Amino acid sequence: MAERYLVISSDCHAGLPNAEYRPYLDPEHRSALDDYLAHREELMAAQRISVDNADFVEHWEHDNAEGLRGGWDVARRDKELDADGVAGEIIFPDSDAVTGGAGAPFGAGLGMSTTQVAPELLFAGARAHNRWLAELCHESPERRCGVALVPVTHDVDRAVALVTEARESGLKAVLIPSMWNDKPAYHDPVYDPFWAACQDLEMPIHTHSGAAPHADYGPPGPAHTGMYVAEVRWWAARPIHVLIWAGVFERYPRLKFCVAESGAFWAADLLWSMDLMFDSTFGGVSKLGNVTSHLSMRPSEYFDRNVGIGASNTRRRELARRFEIGVGNIMWGNDFPHPEGTWPHTADALRKVFWDIPPDDTAAVLGLNAADFYGFDVEALRPLADRIGPTPEDLGQTDPTVFAKWDGPRRAGRPWITGIEAL
Repeated sequence: MAERYLVISSDCHAGLPNAEYRPYLDPEHRSALDDYLAHREELMAAQRISVDNADFVEHWEHDNAEGLRGGWDVARRDKELDADGVAGEIIFPDSDAVTGGAGAPFGAGLGMSTTQVAPELLFAGARAHNRWLAELCHESPERRCGVALVPVTHDVDRAVALVTEARESGLKAVLIPSMWNDKPAYHDPVYDPFWAACQDLEMPIHTHSGAAPHADYGPPGPAHTGMYVAEVRWWAARPIHVLIWAGVFERYPRLKFCVAESGAFWAADLLWSMDLMFDSTFGGVSKLGNVTSHLSMRPSEYFDRNVGIGASNTRRRELARRFEIGVGNIMWGNDFPHPEGTWPHTADALRKVFWDIPPDDTAAVLGLNAADFYGFDVEALRPLADRIGPTPEDLGQTDPTVFAKWDGPRRAGRPWITGIEAL
């Protein structure tokens, strides 16, 4: 019980202050950055909910000023990760989730689904961020997995070239828009060259929460915010059932796909409903005829083989359902340096959530699942984990007798498959 856990955050963020991307842009796009910065607030409004809690913003930025610099300062970043006990990280764009002042040019980051700039600028912004991120990842590369921005919905051929360039630069994963809007949906064969490239290059594909159809929610205000928060995870997770039912994972069995910062609570019921449809036991599905002839496995089997969930700040309720979701699919994250995550209070957060979770499951969710999904060198990270990682005692896992409470759910697994109900 004494060995420290290897912790890998499946959801971290990094990005320069907007104007500092200029050297990373191709020269022909640098003048456009000036125009973008002049109208940034107007352009960004379509990509995010309004933050009208000035008191929160003031205190957050004041109390965490030094740590927030870790969004782009690698030395400061490592200090913050070490203090959180995080040995490895998956790095998404947009280090500033409050005012958007540190993010990829032209809205090419988490809001690329809804940005209103021309595709040429969107790709230019993505390439600039990817170049900078590759430089950051060259510092302590054993602990970093940089996620390249690839606006595939706007130009598939250009996206294939961009993901190839990103892999050659040392980046190890890809972020695509979670919403395709007026472009072809991800079941369309037009994307096959992209899926093939990501499979061959061993670049896991991601969607990340953030994008949503803001125009549907009415004017800014409490109702708008409530509707946005209620739906935003769904938009990020939606591609899973599109890719499964379209047979993308059947055609590309080594393709990896991950939904980031969207929790994991929804996955069990999604898998349950899709498996019932596959087995023709979901009410009325038999009248639709054969909807599975193009698939060789249950949806939950594709999920286990091809899909990960970067659940980020994993909750007790999600861990309680981990056997239905899939213990091997869930990856914890601290969401550094965003305020909705556990940073800079990760030690307390982990103790509250994992105190009665058996060490094997804890080790999987906190780091080993991510190490396998992204190909981290566990041996290279072990000395760092031995120095900064939490021990079972740190997490309150001091009474092995409490672990027996999970024996029933573990045996039941996914009850709709095993026929065992864990009461």
